[in-house]
Amino acid sequence: MKQRLNIVCAAVVAAVALLLVSCQGESTQSSTKGLTKVYCDESFRNILDQEIEVFEYTYPEANIMAMYTDEASALDSLMHGACDLIITSRDLTDQQRDLLGKMGRAHRSHKIAVDAVAIIVNNANDIPELSMQDLTDIFTGKVKRWGEVFPTAHKNDSIKVVFDGNGTGVMHYIKEKFVGNGKFGPNVFARESTEDVFKAVEGQRNTIGFVGVSWISATMDSQERTIEDRVTDLNEKNEVSVIDFTDRIRVMPVRGPEETRGYKPYQAYINDGRYPLYRVIWAIDASAGGTLDHGFYSFLTGVIGQKIIMQTGILPAAEPVRTVEVTK
Repeated sequence: MKQRLNIVCAAVVAAVALLLVSCQGESTQSSTKGLTKVYCDESFRNILDQEIEVFEYTYPEANIMAMYTDEASALDSLMHGACDLIITSRDLTDQQRDLLGKMGRAHRSHKIAVDAVAIIVNNANDIPELSMQDLTDIFTGKVKRWGEVFPTAHKNDSIKVVFDGNGTGVMHYIKEKFVGNGKFGPNVFARESTEDVFKAVEGQRNTIGFVGVSWISATMDSQERTIEDRVTDLNEKNEVSVIDFTDRIRVMPVRGPEETRGYKPYQAYINDGRYPLYRVIWAIDASAGGTLDHGFYSFLTGVIGQKIIMQTGILPAAEPVRTVEVTK
């Protein structure tokens, strides 16, 4: 009896061992299956959340964790091997490419969108528009009250500037464009997130905020549609409609140096340059071919990924669809 039991146990152990060998031999990672992390600048959160949702619905065995952080941290994570895919408003430098090459890591980057930095103010703010010079004066602290910008009813209100955090792509872009090597004035503050910027602007009449334009698109308020319906539209429709901005706040028109009037960051004005605060968004991939990172990178740069970007109110790098603007 004891000998028979030993034989049965040995058979069970052998079967388990064979099963383990079989499992180890089968890859758990492919371009549409597995688990990975993507580091992304906070200002691009709205877009990446939608990209991931559609990708995971299309490929149920894929699990992509989005890590939202500032731009510098995303690049550091890529360079130190904490991740293989990041979304940022800066492409790799030649030095970074050389370093990745010396590490034996394949790398590629692709422009996936032309984003804009939107200026949001409280609905009670009655300033009609801001010029680029107005913005320079505000950022440097030369102008401290709204009455110094325009003869407003709230002329004595001090100007408070808020960003979505220290080191974000939005803050870097604005600093380089308006301040250069100088410093922001004492009226400039960093919040923890884009949503915190909205709350500050909604709650304080004197506050002006700077966010990625996808955060103000009113289409973001219509995500109650099922994922099934959204994926069907993405696959079957060759047109997308972009509607107006959210009414939580007021979007401030900006007047470029050569313009006689200000423009809001609609796709058409971003495309032709009349809205002057635009920037490029990059997907940077340092993964090997056949991995989930590489599969998601291909999705972002492909037709469906680009359609999703267009629906959020910014310009895709490629233009696979025709935009129909709906006016009220």
